[in-house]
Amino acid sequence: MSDESAPKTVWRLDVASEAETIELAQEFSTLVHTGDAVMLSGDLGAGKTTFARALIRALIEDPRLEAPSPTFTLMQIYEGAGKRVVHADFYRLENTAELDGLGWEEATDDSIVLVEWAERAREALSPDRLEVRLSFVDGDNREARRLTISGYGGFVSRLASFKAMRELLRASGWADAARRFLQGDASTRAYERLEKPNGQRAILMISPARPDGPPIRYGKSYSAIARLAENVVPFVALSQGLRGLGLSAPEVYARDADAGLLIIEDLGGEGVVDRNGPIVERYLEAAGALARLHAQRLPDVIAIEGDGDYQIPPYDLDAQLIEVELLVDWYLPRLKAHLASGARAIFLNMWRQTLHGVASAAPTWTLRDYHSPNLLWLAHRRGPARIGILDFQDCVLGNPAYDMASLGQDARVDVPDDLELKLLASYAKLRREADPGFDMAEFAKAYAVLAAQRATKILGIFARLDQRDGKPQYLAHLPRVESYLRKSLRHPALAEIRAWYEANLPGLFRDA
Repeated sequence: MSDESAPKTVWRLDVASEAETIELAQEFSTLVHTGDAVMLSGDLGAGKTTFARALIRALIEDPRLEAPSPTFTLMQIYEGAGKRVVHADFYRLENTAELDGLGWEEATDDSIVLVEWAERAREALSPDRLEVRLSFVDGDNREARRLTISGYGGFVSRLASFKAMRELLRASGWADAARRFLQGDASTRAYERLEKPNGQRAILMISPARPDGPPIRYGKSYSAIARLAENVVPFVALSQGLRGLGLSAPEVYARDADAGLLIIEDLGGEGVVDRNGPIVERYLEAAGALARLHAQRLPDVIAIEGDGDYQIPPYDLDAQLIEVELLVDWYLPRLKAHLASGARAIFLNMWRQTLHGVASAAPTWTLRDYHSPNLLWLAHRRGPARIGILDFQDCVLGNPAYDMASLGQDARVDVPDDLELKLLASYAKLRREADPGFDMAEFAKAYAVLAAQRATKILGIFARLDQRDGKPQYLAHLPRVESYLRKSLRHPALAEIRAWYEANLPGLFRDA
């Protein structure tokens, strides 16, 4: 495919000074990664070397680096900040064969390649490349330039996202903020902390629309059946809804929903656990926040300010069953376990009947990931508002026991049995105060069933994160989740399901 016909993203923008050219090159340092190629073109004196020098300095984090034009050496290599940058100039190149004598292939392996006059040997560069053309702008300003930036291959979507992010930051007043990458999670989302020179902080949430995936049942993808959020709209809606109820969710300051970008309130980094495990006071307050939420009549539609309505989906049997199937699809193969003929159908039928038995409770907002990685401690606030709540975009209408099971059987940290009982007792007391008819026995049954369903799902998810996504660190949590599952399966309502697990996963019990 020729460059003219290859899919590409094109962005044109004008800068008024050399300083703005340098600033733009520094911004582009967040866009390029090892293995990428950046091609610079333009007339003599248009600013290619200025752009290249600023980009190299930003990439290797050395603001005083000379980085002269490699016009005569043809190639210069820089290393720093865990990166290797090859800066080349093909102006004097007669043909691509000359690169072999320079050891081009070896030099550019595992590097970021930056080439001036690259059109003389374009075929030597990666198809995942960024092309930057600088041109003079007619007028009296001799430093004004027009940059035409084209992204090919992997840069098609990356450049579009970068452009949207840059425009959002400028439109919302955060263009001058320093940006620092934050540790991500098991999802495809990424986060950056923004900090202005005056100390004001926010979080940039980067969550492009989730690919729908292939249909696996009923013509629907897994995410559609499991009722997972496929864009940032649910986050915006639930943030507004939770804050309206007096709970602490991050306020959304600015958004570009099409690009999957949000600038949200920074609730800090103080969690509900320390190196000794759960902090009892904070877990009890987290249970109190759930009790406050569940004691209210909640709408299933949220009117988003300035952007229509959002319908919270139901946590129906199809969603819950597709989740427990993850155990069969990913966890069992990890154990090299093989199901007897018909065992899968029996497994699903038993879960269908059991889950149907706890579906009578009035549905409420089920946040779905209400556990320590997504809970913050806001000591300066009062009551349940002291719990900062994150990662609620997959909220569904479900049984109130589900989120209590997420908290009381936290997949990321050991929750002692006595603390789990304290959480349930505190939650029940608050629910009874709000509604004397609250049925604790029925709630306890739903708690055991949904805790077992959640543990079953998580075993499959953590195995999948290892096998499919190359994230083996989640395997460290498997023994804890297995222990929670064994405990929940003791409930009489789960006797038949327990027997299935004993027959088909004997190691789950034998190794305890």
